[in-house]
Amino acid sequence: MTKPKVYSLKTLLEHVNVWRRQGLRVGFTNGCFDLLHPGHELLLRQSKEACDKLIVGLNADTSVKRLKGDDRPIQNEEERANALAALEDVDAVIIFAEDTPLELIIAIEPDVMVKGEDYKHEDVVGAKEVEARGGKVVLAKLLAGHSTTAIIEKLNHKN
Repeated sequence: MTKPKVYSLKTLLEHVNVWRRQGLRVGFTNGCFDLLHPGHELLLRQSKEACDKLIVGLNADTSVKRLKGDDRPIQNEEERANALAALEDVDAVIIFAEDTPLELIIAIEPDVMVKGEDYKHEDVVGAKEVEARGGKVVLAKLLAGHSTTAIIEKLNHKN
């Protein structure tokens, strides 16, 4: 069962329009969020601190497989979306099947785009589009040693 904060693009854009009329800053971040860990929590907290309403773009299962390999994701997109939607810092979740969220970013027009500091500013998908509208890009601090890949590797070495 999908949580209420998991939206279709049409419904999400209706919410974004309401938030904008209320004068709220809309933020966007994205990722696979396969196994939620402290690094994800830190990214989402910093993302929420940079805006009033945080939208998380979530890679669909097909997209995760293309990006991470056939053994991923560990959890399906509905499970991952529901886990994100349960978090206080997350105001909306939208699942996308493309390899990048560029189409979503163009449609949503976020005021703030947040990615981890492992990205270079010029490599952040959508940065150019967000900044062209007067928005900003924030590179969030990362928590060293925390990644889904590292967790999976650790589990595989215990077997």
